[in-house]
Amino acid sequence: MEVRAKKSLGQHFLTDLSIAQRIADSLTAPVTPSDCTGDTGSSTSSGKDGAGQTDVLEVGPGMGVLTQFLLQRPELNLKMVEIDRESVDYLLVHFPQVNGALIEADFLKLRLETFFKGQFCIIGNFPYNISSQIFFKILDYKESVPQVVCMIQKEVAERIAEKPGSKTYGILSVLLQAWYDIEYLFTVGEGAFNPPPKVKSAVIRLVRNSRKELGCDESLFKAVVKTSFNQRRKTMRNSLRPIVSAKASREGWNEEQVSAFLSQPVFDLRPERLGVEDFISLTHSLQ
Repeated sequence: MEVRAKKSLGQHFLTDLSIAQRIADSLTAPVTPSDCTGDTGSSTSSGKDGAGQTDVLEVGPGMGVLTQFLLQRPELNLKMVEIDRESVDYLLVHFPQVNGALIEADFLKLRLETFFKGQFCIIGNFPYNISSQIFFKILDYKESVPQVVCMIQKEVAERIAEKPGSKTYGILSVLLQAWYDIEYLFTVGEGAFNPPPKVKSAVIRLVRNSRKELGCDESLFKAVVKTSFNQRRKTMRNSLRPIVSAKASREGWNEEQVSAFLSQPVFDLRPERLGVEDFISLTHSLQ
């Protein structure tokens, strides 16, 4: 019994067992629920099967190439979410121990708090076509997810881990780096998959940093980041003009006051020149 890779689901099944083992081994013990410090030292969470286990959700297990190595780690309390019925049937036949831990659902629509009462890690070979959406969902649960290990398209991995000043630095770079320390672990060639993708892949690890809050309005922070990078060839002065105009209207500024506000050096820059702290400071001034 084999599972047919479905283009609509972005399926490329990992077949290299050594790569699968490395991915599974890259998931380290998370921080304790009361202290999101980013420390990857030994700690535990309250898995339903008893103390001393770390709750983990595997996204898109497919035919279980990664699952089999995660199941070999007794310290993990593993759940899986899989949207493909054919893959679900395969897993239940070949890995009967996942019965009761396998959720047949769309991860993007899943209410994760239904299945995890405390913190949980996320691991998986993310479908390339929805990897950005997966990361945005993870950000929604950032207080519950201390660590993520995933394989994604190499270009996306590089973008997420990139520092300011690069042309690949973008929206996900800023939003994820605001809350996570990101490590590019290793590159995976096309031949490790069936069917082989047309691009290289990479494995990255995200570990929740010590930040408790941004110090600015989080919704506005997202809007500032997205608005500026959606017009990344423009200076911040031009791309953020609608947001500045909204503030000017609230504050009752005249044209001279608007000009004075826009004379700050930060507005001469393009978004790729700004780090996380720069975006936080800018957002605070725009509130």
